[in-house]
Amino acid sequence: MSRAKDKKKKEKNISKFRFVVCISIVAVIFSAFIVRLFMWQIVNGETYRNIAVSSTSYTEKTDAPRGEILDRNGNGLTVNKTCYKMVLNRLYIDMDNINQIIERLVSYMDARGEKWQDVLPVIVSGNGRFSFKPESEQEVNLLKSEEFLNLEDTADASVCIEELSKRYNAENITDKKVLRNVLSVRYNMEKNSFSNTNPYDFALDISSEMVSIISENFQNISGVEVKTYLERSNPDPDIAPHLLGALGSISQEEYNEKTEQGKVYSYTDKIGKFGIESAFEDTLKGQSGTKIVEKNSDGTVVREVKKTDAKPGNTVYLTIDSKIQNAANKALEENVKAAAERGKSLSSEYGEKGYGEDCRAGAAVMLSVKDFSVLAAASYPSYDLEKYSEYSDYYVKLETDEENSPLYDRVFNGTFAPGSIFKPCVACAALEEGVVTKDTLINCTKYYDYYKTDPVACMGTHGNLNIFSALTVSCNYFFAETGRRLGIDTMYLYAEKFGLGEKTGVEISENTGTLAGRDSTGWTGGNTVQAAIGQSDNAFTPVQLATYAATVANNGTRLKTHLVSKITDYQRKNVIEYNNPDNPQTVDVADISAENMELVQSAMRNVASSPEGTAYSVFGNYKVKIAAKTGTAENAGSDHTTFICYAPYDKPEVAFAVVLEHGAKGTYSMNVAKAMLDAYFG
Repeated sequence: MSRAKDKKKKEKNISKFRFVVCISIVAVIFSAFIVRLFMWQIVNGETYRNIAVSSTSYTEKTDAPRGEILDRNGNGLTVNKTCYKMVLNRLYIDMDNINQIIERLVSYMDARGEKWQDVLPVIVSGNGRFSFKPESEQEVNLLKSEEFLNLEDTADASVCIEELSKRYNAENITDKKVLRNVLSVRYNMEKNSFSNTNPYDFALDISSEMVSIISENFQNISGVEVKTYLERSNPDPDIAPHLLGALGSISQEEYNEKTEQGKVYSYTDKIGKFGIESAFEDTLKGQSGTKIVEKNSDGTVVREVKKTDAKPGNTVYLTIDSKIQNAANKALEENVKAAAERGKSLSSEYGEKGYGEDCRAGAAVMLSVKDFSVLAAASYPSYDLEKYSEYSDYYVKLETDEENSPLYDRVFNGTFAPGSIFKPCVACAALEEGVVTKDTLINCTKYYDYYKTDPVACMGTHGNLNIFSALTVSCNYFFAETGRRLGIDTMYLYAEKFGLGEKTGVEISENTGTLAGRDSTGWTGGNTVQAAIGQSDNAFTPVQLATYAATVANNGTRLKTHLVSKITDYQRKNVIEYNNPDNPQTVDVADISAENMELVQSAMRNVASSPEGTAYSVFGNYKVKIAAKTGTAENAGSDHTTFICYAPYDKPEVAFAVVLEHGAKGTYSMNVAKAMLDAYFG
């Protein structure tokens, strides 16, 4: 009993000792905190208060190079070139004298004919009056808006200048032209959120002579800096503008979208607006770096600390071959013009239209049969990417050209009735479904009128034909009857297998197209016979037609059509992604028997090799054996002409499609194809 009491007493003493130790430790810690606070607030309080008041840190962004775009052989399509720009940096500049600094800068620039960023929609006329620039309604509305001057719609240019003068403390400037120029810079600085963390680009792409002048005359003025930067450049500016795309100012919607995705953008950033520049925005855009700049109370920068390095964007290699692309561009332009000239001559001679006098545009696409990579994609009319920039005079001219629509990407977004090039698809379907055989004869009497409300006229009276001969001479009568037997539902199911009315898989925006029957309402039997000869609602993109031709060449196996070969780091050393041509992606299989597919392919060979064939005039003696199909599609105005082809016939390497809007005569479409084949086979 005594031992139990002693043990209990001992444990009680130990607990009491531990309690005392813990209390002592806590007391020591609190004492240390009290002493530290006393030192901070009482002994050194004034020193720390002065530091806090006198210094401020700002985080400044450092730009990252945007990745480049190259062709399959590494030739530059969209690259970066080093340029000089003049920058106003608020961290360093004397804001009390900013107007005088701007005035001097503008005078130096104007004296040597150099351009600076001038966006104010106000000019000084010869009589010294202020007026708004012609065709600047959008900018004038922004100037008067609540965001800036908050003026009535009726306010004239003089009122705007008066309000801007008050806003930017420029009322002491008496020379009207000088005043207007200073206000233009100040206005654009505000529009571009000029701040301690966001310098203002006063002038871009200035000459080396101007760099020397600014360095010499502004060396003692802080905040006026000349910097190098990388600007997008296109060594061959009209090679493929629709495909490559361009950069433009980021919109509020784009900014919000990118921010929600966790991407870091600023309101002054440029972003890809279309084409590869847009589709691969996240790949091409680098990651900006940052540096911390610390200033004291009088505005002097006391130190700069680099926080993170900028990371360049990645480089995108396209599957495009520049040599073939240039050949396609040249041939398209020449043959569109030739078709129009011939049409004008015949129209004048016969006193009627419809001979191609309205031919102004076209498209051509070549694919590799091995992996369905795009070797060339030409759209005409085209334009110069070096001159192209949003809201420039050149851009406005392109955008308002409704007759030619040069900004319209006909390869990937234009849709056209295919005409008779649709017939190989119908032939494959009919043979596979057994509605006709290789020996089935249909008697062409020129006019097919099974459906009285939808008669079909043939280009000739061919008599009894089998499917081989019908494809060779492109008999409308034969295929109208074959289409009636086949039915529209079965017809469009096979068309889908060949990629018609289906997106091809290319990495940029593309049109789905329209497939007759599937995408139609109020269908009739008469519509079916029209669809079977490539008319009715059928409307496909040139890239779909090239994919279709490549699928025929590939014995019915459709691969994913693509534009990108590989993606590397900026230095082009490390491969990040790679489309292996030896391991292409299969999208669909048409399931055509080898016998039936060979029959259709041999008929397409006959189109080019037989004197009866519709492509014989251009390809009858061509050095490479090809398989082809010609087409003519009725439209308002002259007929469109279409052409599909693959070569060599016995071991296909390339397949392509050509469309000439209102081309009327198929020779010109075939001439484009021939030029592309010449470029490929050398």
